[in-house]
Amino acid sequence: MHSLDEIDRKILIALHQNSRISYTDLGQQIGLSRVAVQARINALAEKEIIERFTVVINPVKVGLSVSAFFNVDIEPMYLDEVAERLDQEPAVTSLYHMTGPSTLHMHGIFADMEEMEQFLLEKLYKMPGIVKVESQLLLKRYKSRMGMRL
Repeated sequence: MHSLDEIDRKILIALHQNSRISYTDLGQQIGLSRVAVQARINALAEKEIIERFTVVINPVKVGLSVSAFFNVDIEPMYLDEVAERLDQEPAVTSLYHMTGPSTLHMHGIFADMEEMEQFLLEKLYKMPGIVKVESQLLLKRYKSRMGMRL
């Protein structure tokens, strides 16, 4: 575990709000030079505190209107194999091994109900060790945090 000082926290908060901010603008915002900001960001990335830089795309705006959450029960001996296969599926946006009544909790985004049905019938249900799949469709997104808070 790495401890973060106050400057690192300020950098991470600023990047979380706007990852496209320039090193110069970020430096002015927190009172550091561009070079110092760049060095700190590079160090945070090397320590894997920053896992990656990415963009958040609004799925509806690009034609992906069905958002669903799945609870998937899997026989324990197939857990890693199924997780690895689901990790390769473009429709799967997140995948977690959970405690409780289901083994995997998964989120997927699809163009329409037909695409989701095709994913279920042709991919998920055919995977070895799948015991049960429950799904819930998202009606409205109020908040979606990418990453975590500090």
